[in-house]
Amino acid sequence: MHTETVSRQCVAPTGALARLFTPWSCRDVAARNRVVISPMQQYAAHEGLANDWHLIHLARFALGGAGVVFAGATAVEPRGRNTHGDLGLWHDGQIEPLARVAHTLKTHGAVPAIQLGHTGRKGGLQTWWHGHGPLNQADAARGEPAWPVVGPSALPTGEGWPTPEALSVDGIARLVDAYGQAARRAHAAGFEVLEVHGAHGYLIHQFLSPVANTRTDAYGGDALRRQRFALEVAESVRRHWPRQLPLFWRISLADLDSGDLRHEDLTGLCAALRERGVDVIDASSAGGISSYPTRLQSRRSDLDFRADDGQRLRHEAGVQVMAVGNIIVPEQAEALLQAGQADLVAIGREALYNPNWALHAERALGLDNGMAHWPRPYRMWLTRRAASADAVRDAADLRRLQARQHQGASHAGV
Repeated sequence: MHTETVSRQCVAPTGALARLFTPWSCRDVAARNRVVISPMQQYAAHEGLANDWHLIHLARFALGGAGVVFAGATAVEPRGRNTHGDLGLWHDGQIEPLARVAHTLKTHGAVPAIQLGHTGRKGGLQTWWHGHGPLNQADAARGEPAWPVVGPSALPTGEGWPTPEALSVDGIARLVDAYGQAARRAHAAGFEVLEVHGAHGYLIHQFLSPVANTRTDAYGGDALRRQRFALEVAESVRRHWPRQLPLFWRISLADLDSGDLRHEDLTGLCAALRERGVDVIDASSAGGISSYPTRLQSRRSDLDFRADDGQRLRHEAGVQVMAVGNIIVPEQAEALLQAGQADLVAIGREALYNPNWALHAERALGLDNGMAHWPRPYRMWLTRRAASADAVRDAADLRRLQARQHQGASHAGV
């Protein structure tokens, strides 16, 4: 039995108006609201090291009012990178650059968070601006060679993709430890929330899926054996990640479309993860295993959050759920929380378009508090802007009214 007892459980108060802006707490961590910036790969690192881009990119969301801000997928070993530009935490030299990021997020009011992952057979890709296909000789000529990829079985992602090396049992054990060591480094860097990426066709997801995992040993076969790698990773991470800090886990609800994983498989997995110390399920709406070329089937990746599936998972597995999936307007986010379909709402691409999404959502939901939550250096200027902007809008409204009246008078004289 792996059930973990913690002194302070995740707190999810109910019945509040504008629930999106009620505080959220879990274990010993408290966030100012329930807006989470989803982990998004930036392909901007060099040898796994964070740099000024990551600092500036992520700090904007803290200044923009989000409660939790995630650094994007961070590889637990070099083979686990998606591209040469991915972040990494496979050695201690990568801690300090990420510590700058975590400290800045914390200083400006957001809970610093980071996602750990391993892409498995989907590793060794070009950045999207170079095509986002498998690395080739042209990439090697400009200094970005391919590397051998691994997976649960020797099955490529699709035609033209490299065939992965099927991991040995010893290789699996080394990777399980690599996740734990990366969690230790994430804590040393000052992050207060950790997420394990178990979705989107990456390594953990590959082990879970009968499409990618055809092993006949203890790590393959029925759904329970295919879960073994995921559960060992969860145990390893929890051993190295402090008990007082929350642990998230990303899954793909889109697996329910293909039938590769049934709802009861996901529910059973999430319940088992909860017993091993996972607090929140990041329920991605996209990234089912059959989204990738293995079955020559393509699914759109902009699915709305699957609210009914998320709510059922939340109830049956007894876990908190973070909703993510094309959530754009504040009223949509608020409705998910009010209906009990999620406990947190993650904003991804929309936050790239509007880094101040949380602050704007506050006003949209009627919580106009004199811009008290905007960065203090901005407040005087924005208060003055509000007055002048109102005057401009009033003048524009008057001109439109006069134009309509003039048009009406013209018609009346015809």
